[in-house]
Amino acid sequence: LQWRLAALQQIKMKPSLIGLSLSELQDIALAHGLPKYVGKQLCEWLYVKGVAAFDEMTNLSKAARFCLAEHYEVGRMPHSEMRRSVDGTVKYLFPVRTPEGSHPRYVETVFIPDRERGTLCVSCQVGCKMGCRFCMTGRQGFVAHLTAGDILNQLLSLPERNLLTNIVFMGQGEPMDNLDAVLRATEILTAEWGWKWSPRRITVSTVGIVTGMRRFIDESRCSLAVSLHHPLPAERQEIMPIEKAFGIEEVVALLKQYPVFCKNNPEPPESRQRRLSFEYIVFDGLNDSKAHADALLHLLRDLSCRVNLIRFHTIPDSPFRGASEKQMTWLRDYLTSHGLFTTIRASRGQDIYAACGLLTTKLQTNS
Repeated sequence: LQWRLAALQQIKMKPSLIGLSLSELQDIALAHGLPKYVGKQLCEWLYVKGVAAFDEMTNLSKAARFCLAEHYEVGRMPHSEMRRSVDGTVKYLFPVRTPEGSHPRYVETVFIPDRERGTLCVSCQVGCKMGCRFCMTGRQGFVAHLTAGDILNQLLSLPERNLLTNIVFMGQGEPMDNLDAVLRATEILTAEWGWKWSPRRITVSTVGIVTGMRRFIDESRCSLAVSLHHPLPAERQEIMPIEKAFGIEEVVALLKQYPVFCKNNPEPPESRQRRLSFEYIVFDGLNDSKAHADALLHLLRDLSCRVNLIRFHTIPDSPFRGASEKQMTWLRDYLTSHGLFTTIRASRGQDIYAACGLLTTKLQTNS
């Protein structure tokens, strides 16, 4: 906390309160001569009621509100742009306040309505370091980490926030590469003093950074999604550079160390509090053959998990092509018939570049 405050002061920005824990807000209250319980009141206003200004915190004294406003910002930032897909998906462009520089940066956030469900795909970095060859965010390169406040603002400032039923960390960036901020955000979302959400409603994705995964599994109860995309290490490395540092076989070996993810876990799958899934973009001729399907079955044979098949959405100057619907259906049915529960994820928001692999803020970053 002290490092973040110093960094913001150096670039002449007031620190925001969104992203701080109950104990940190209590410390701030005490530091300014306010009662400790003001910290709990701040949690209620920030995370439950979602106010955007200190004047809205009506159970705080005027003196307390004035004092806090003099030294801090609430931290809410409205979206800069909005695009709506023909299928109802909405993509928002949110500014972020990062200690890396005083100029505004931006991330894209996607709201996906589906009958009684409302899923928000949030970003955790501006750009990404992972360099996956099929991803627009990877092409943007890494620009900045988001703070927990930057991450939470995508939810708190969302016009549809009251319609949310699920949150997925599958937007821009690699969550395990910004794990401190991601864990802080998920703590606030699941804490009794925060949003009070069940961790089961939150899924965090990763390309397979084993060091971060181990810490995430140990410190969080949220569900985990692994971006697999190819079951054979040598071929996976051609499209996902992370394979050089953390191979998919090492990733699976780590997951097998946790009974909650294993088939031999005596607890029935429907009662488990966290889920494991593997994301698999299906490319024509690259990872869609029977040999690839058998390799998938072998790789994941001991895990209690599901595989989500994803349509490839073409990006400019890409050598890849998506598999046909017929081939995707065959792959789903083959894997499921051999005991690996597999679904085809519905493609949403492709017309507004909101679908998987299409998020980028390179234009805004370079402007």
